[in-house]
Amino acid sequence: MRLSGIFVLFSALAVVAQPRVAEFSAEKLRRVEAAVEAERVRQGVVGLTAAVASRGTTRWVGAFGKADLENDVAVKPATVFRTGSLAKPMTAVAALQLWERGRLDLDAPVQKYVPTFPEKQWGVSVRMLLGHIGGIRHYRGEELDSTRHYRDLVEPLRIFSGDALAHEPRTKYLYSSYGYNLAGAAVEAAAGVPFLDYLRENVLAVARMDSTREDNAREIVPNRTRWYSKAKDGHVINAHLADTSNKIPGGGLVTTAEDLLRFAAAWEQERLLKPATMRMQMEKQRLLDGSRTGYGLGWNVSPVAGRNAVSHSGSQQGCKTILAMFPELKLTVTVLTNSDYAEPAKFVEVILKALEGPSSMSRVNRVRGVVTRPN
Repeated sequence: MRLSGIFVLFSALAVVAQPRVAEFSAEKLRRVEAAVEAERVRQGVVGLTAAVASRGTTRWVGAFGKADLENDVAVKPATVFRTGSLAKPMTAVAALQLWERGRLDLDAPVQKYVPTFPEKQWGVSVRMLLGHIGGIRHYRGEELDSTRHYRDLVEPLRIFSGDALAHEPRTKYLYSSYGYNLAGAAVEAAAGVPFLDYLRENVLAVARMDSTREDNAREIVPNRTRWYSKAKDGHVINAHLADTSNKIPGGGLVTTAEDLLRFAAAWEQERLLKPATMRMQMEKQRLLDGSRTGYGLGWNVSPVAGRNAVSHSGSQQGCKTILAMFPELKLTVTVLTNSDYAEPAKFVEVILKALEGPSSMSRVNRVRGVVTRPN
């Protein structure tokens, strides 16, 4: 199927008028870099990396701002950032691989794989968890700022395992990182090896994502950025401390922009999943009332920057991220920031406009009040 087949997958999605993006050139890439830097300054983002691929080949990787303000360390292409929820499509791919291999039943009660998870008033399956329609709640109170270090995937389930479901499964869409924690525990049990071991061998290694790993707060991680937030008066401060071992399958990894492009390429080129499984992964989940959500199994399937996209974003202490594949443009764009107040989708927008041509950038800049000189 490859990229041409991805076009077929979009036939069921709403059609958005697509501009034509010409081939890359040095002038075009200079325009992209200038647009990203102008947007970084406008947003006040401390540091970021952004990257673009065309037909699965990396065409540009840019590094902007600071990875460490206190020590005046610049961001570089090898800088690793928190993925935030960009870990979710990787976890979904792992689950769907095991389903393809007959080792994970997506529709069986999750207790088949995680028997320590208490039964609820309604049954919950891994498929529901991957689509955020299982009724597992999201963060509550100060749970988001957890600094406790967990030793495995099962221990953090105790945070929410005693709670009732927030709603009957398939009656609502409720985004839940905890739901992905539970799905990750099911993946681990079905695989028969630790979750991270399975992910490294079957997803990261296949995609050649050599810089992607768990965001272990206790270990030295080469090239890892510092994390930033904003105070109420608007000045930049260090982000709240967080130990993300409480949510590895849903948001506990670090990566580089180029690694994310490799993940997207491996997915598009059918090196991770079969075509039929990819179609299933992109299908918007159907609720009991017949309506559809905007989410598949680990992918958002709604427009980004006004264009049809398969995407995911991420947000947690000291990070805002996005990975967006635009099959009709044959482009993939990713943005990783170390500032939890950033707007990654805005960076995607200015990158696409810069690739389209100077006239598109002029329209964007007029709207935003940015003055630039033509190249």
